[in-house]
Amino acid sequence: MTRVNLKNIAIVLNEPRYPENIGSAARVVKNMGIGRLVVVNPADCDLTRILRTATHAAEDVVVEMDVYGDLREALGSFQYVVGTTARTGSHRQSMNSPRRLAGELIHISQENRVAILFGTEAWGLTNQDMRFCDSLVTIPTADFSSLNLAQAVMVLAYEIFVAGAEEPRRFVSRLADKHELEGMYDHLRETLARIHFINPENPDYWMLNVRRFFSRIGLTARDVKIVRGICRQMDWYCGRHSQPEPLNEAGEQDQIEGSSSKNTSFRALPREGSCD
Repeated sequence: MTRVNLKNIAIVLNEPRYPENIGSAARVVKNMGIGRLVVVNPADCDLTRILRTATHAAEDVVVEMDVYGDLREALGSFQYVVGTTARTGSHRQSMNSPRRLAGELIHISQENRVAILFGTEAWGLTNQDMRFCDSLVTIPTADFSSLNLAQAVMVLAYEIFVAGAEEPRRFVSRLADKHELEGMYDHLRETLARIHFINPENPDYWMLNVRRFFSRIGLTARDVKIVRGICRQMDWYCGRHSQPEPLNEAGEQDQIEGSSSKNTSFRALPREGSCD
């Protein structure tokens, strides 16, 4: 039976407010054999309180956890990002259940680093955070959909831990990581705004559909290089044709044939203090 490659799975907490939730997430990571714990811009990183809920068994997870100040930087090394949400809307389409997601990760995780991204306790992930996500997952509930952060982490981690597939392993090639993809999206945004394919007044909004399109495809690092090469060629063409053509001896512009004249890892943390 093929199972999820847990070493390639990471729990990512974006802007957690309470140290106890970080500690509880560390305990879940230890319980379910998840590869990493990543914390982004925590409001309070009191290690004493974190270790109290993590317990001594998960102390190594706390010591090895990575702490970042910026979400884009934190997700840079991951090839696949799953966003967790309890809300629906035009920016939150095609949501999986935890069990279905876990089944998809069986094959994706074999060659790709996967981040399970959780938002802050108060409001979860914002639409701005969602732009980094390749897929979304929501935990089904009855009338009240709000879960404690640590509870949500446990539900997802458990489903990933127990997921297995009887069929032979399906090969999924290594996807481009978020550092590569975000560089491509920055380049695309500048180029598409320059040629007025998207509205230059609010390019990030118009880029959402472009991001969704490429997320469905699943780009490799080679694909990203091809897209950026196309952007560079478009930038060159626009730059060349934005300049007036030189005048010939008759005082007229020469026409070019075929063209028109018209871009912190914490490996030795103390038991007391903070993550800073």
